[in-house]
Amino acid sequence: MLKRPRAVIGSLAAAAVMLFAPVSSAWADTYWQCVPFARLISGVQIYGDAYTWWRQAAGKYETGFTPKAGAVLCFKPVGKMRLGHVAVVSQVLTDRVIQITHANWSRIGGTRGQIEKDVTVIDVSPSGDWSQVKVWYDPVRDLGSSTYPTHGFIYQDATAIKIANSRLNSAQNAAIAVAQGAAGQVASVIRPGAGPLQILSQAADSTDRIAALIQAATQMQPPAESN
Repeated sequence: MLKRPRAVIGSLAAAAVMLFAPVSSAWADTYWQCVPFARLISGVQIYGDAYTWWRQAAGKYETGFTPKAGAVLCFKPVGKMRLGHVAVVSQVLTDRVIQITHANWSRIGGTRGQIEKDVTVIDVSPSGDWSQVKVWYDPVRDLGSSTYPTHGFIYQDATAIKIANSRLNSAQNAAIAVAQGAAGQVASVIRPGAGPLQILSQAADSTDRIAALIQAATQMQPPAESN
C-alpha cells in the first residue's frame, strides 16, 4: 500500500531538489534569466552577460569542445540572442547528442523566463566540435529550425562541484521537510494523533487525499537569486 505514496513523495522531492520545477503559480511567476540559473546549478562562479562567460573563463576554468555532465555550454551572440546564452549539461547521450537544463529559452504558455530540464541539443557542426547546435524548442515540441553558434564548454572545477553539491543537498533537505510537513497536514485531518507515514498508507487509494498532499507540498516559494 505504500508504493503509491512513496512515488508521490519521491517525485515531489525530485522537483524540489532541482530548485526549478514550475509546479505552482508562485514558481511560475518567477522570471529566470539564463546566467544566474546556470551559475546556481553548475557552481561555476562567473558573473555578467552570457556572451562574456567564455572570455571570463580563460585562466579560471578549464574549457573545451567535448560535453561533460555539469559543464556550461556557452552560446555566441546571434540575431535576437544578442547577449548570448548559457546552459548546463545534464546528461551526455552520445558524442553528438546531449541534454541540457537551462532558463529563458522557450516560450512556455506564451511567456519567457521559464526553466526547462533535460532538453535535447544536437551537434550539427561539420567537424563535430560542438561549434553549431540545434536546441529543443518547446512550442513546436521538437528541435527548433535555427542553428546556433557556440564557443564550447566551461568545465566545473572542484570548488564549483562542491558548491553545486552543497546547493543540491540543501534543496533536498528542504524538499524532505516540505513533503513531511504536507504529509503531517493530511494526517491530522484524517486521524488526529496518527503518524504521517501510517496515514499515507491508508490514503494511498484516495485521489482527494493524494491531491491534497501534492497541493500542500508545492506551495513553497522559489529561492531568491541575485547576481
